[in-house]
Amino acid sequence: MAPRAETTGSAYDFEFGGIDGAPIKLSQWRGKVLLVVNTASFCGFTKQYAGLQDLWMRYGGEGLVVLGVPANDFGGQEPKSESEIKKFCEGGFGITFPLTSKQVVVGPASHPFYKRAAETVGPDGVPAWNFHKYLLGRDGRMIGAFASRVTPDSKELVGAIENALNAKAADAAIVRTAAQ
Repeated sequence: MAPRAETTGSAYDFEFGGIDGAPIKLSQWRGKVLLVVNTASFCGFTKQYAGLQDLWMRYGGEGLVVLGVPANDFGGQEPKSESEIKKFCEGGFGITFPLTSKQVVVGPASHPFYKRAAETVGPDGVPAWNFHKYLLGRDGRMIGAFASRVTPDSKELVGAIENALNAKAADAAIVRTAAQ
């Protein structure tokens, strides 16, 4: 789903706590393409961690950053502590992409990044379950939202990532239009 309206600011305005406790400022990835995914360890979609790691390994050198955002919002499927989540991700899936601390991703208590994303994409683009994906262009603006069922290796997501990676920040609006 493409954004419904342009909002002021960008993803670079936001910061998360990292899974190890250090802050993760999205501005550190200025000029990169960001794929932000709310994750959970006990979900039918948990196997998508492997596909996300594959995207990170395949496109990281070209400027893609995958950011995992553990959340316990859907079915209590992420009850673990940050240290347990990290151990699970690294041991079970070989995850090397950055992970935030556990966050709320829906509703009034959601992290400010997720509140802004909801404003940008509208109700149909808000996470309805774990492994919902937001793709942001090199300018830090929303390109689109991808439902949980859209797998990391799907033509739809890979195509959007490749288009975003091939676009310069000034061309991000063209990519957003093409993603619609």
